[in-house]
Amino acid sequence: MQLANTATKTLCTSLLSFGLIACSGHDPVPESKCGEVVKHAQKVLGAMAPSAGELMSQCKAADDSARGCVMAATKKGALAQCL
Repeated sequence: MQLANTATKTLCTSLLSFGLIACSGHDPVPESKCGEVVKHAQKVLGAMAPSAGELMSQCKAADDSARGCVMAATKKGALAQCL
């Protein structure tokens, strides 16, 4: 079971670390709101969420549209659509 959790965490980290490339149809979110984006991503990912510092770095590297996509996501699968 721990291997599955590790694999899932790795997958989520990989999905987020590839720049959170934007999905369409969401209101853009500025970099200044990364704190809110990180909190929301942690809530959606739950125990599978990477560290807040890692998410913050990824958020700052993303564009406004990608951050908007993350904020619109309510499930892990929807968060994956932000790629």
